[in-house]
Amino acid sequence: MEILTYISFFIFGLCFGSFFNVCSMRIPKGESINKPRSHCENCAHVLKWYELIPLVSFIMQKGKCRNCHAKLSYFYPFSELATGLLFMVSYHSFGFSLDLIIALTLVSTFTLVIVSDLSYLLIPDRFIVIPSIIIIIINFLNNGLVDGLIQIGYGVFAFLLMYLIMLLGNKLFKKESMGGADIKLMFLVGLTLDPLLSIMVIFLASFIALPVAFFLLMKNKEHVIPFGPFIMASFLIIYFTKLNIIEIFENILKLFP
Repeated sequence: MEILTYISFFIFGLCFGSFFNVCSMRIPKGESINKPRSHCENCAHVLKWYELIPLVSFIMQKGKCRNCHAKLSYFYPFSELATGLLFMVSYHSFGFSLDLIIALTLVSTFTLVIVSDLSYLLIPDRFIVIPSIIIIIINFLNNGLVDGLIQIGYGVFAFLLMYLIMLLGNKLFKKESMGGADIKLMFLVGLTLDPLLSIMVIFLASFIALPVAFFLLMKNKEHVIPFGPFIMASFLIIYFTKLNIIEIFENILKLFP
């Protein structure tokens, strides 16, 4: 029975991942998410229902449009698969609980942010505001009024910390070093993690982004590096692994006499 639950969460994740792809590709452009119907960007062929099955349709069509045979982006099935797997991880980590709602909200935000930021270098406010409201409500229900307010304070701390880093970056590089959405994302991070782990998210995101940025800037010095996906990826790594930064520092200190 348990395996069926995992499979169900995986399938739900695939379906939601497909829906989030549509939202991320259309909302930043000010388009409706239901009109026009899904179609091939190359030949405008309106997709039939059997061409819209998450992940399966891409595999069956060998990554090509059935009408014009143009190659389809691997980005879409990857984001669907990632969402499906992360939905399973969310259930495995929290079971049926209020914390599961928070986890699924964060995974959904992860997909929305990555697709939108990588496609348009833009993260619409609604992709951050709506998840933040959901998490604030769950925090109050799960932890009570006082702890819920404390967690909001942690969110403000993470927001202000990222804002200060942006100001420092602007001064060092003599240009805009970070988008406003990246700063707002840190508020979402702070709503879920304590301040120490929020700081760890920034360090981990920077560590992961550094080699990618170096490679891209070597090819094109004018290339803009979206930081939102790195924040969300680092956030989920720390969130799901329950990384204990204090314990890590204690173990590092033990290495020195």
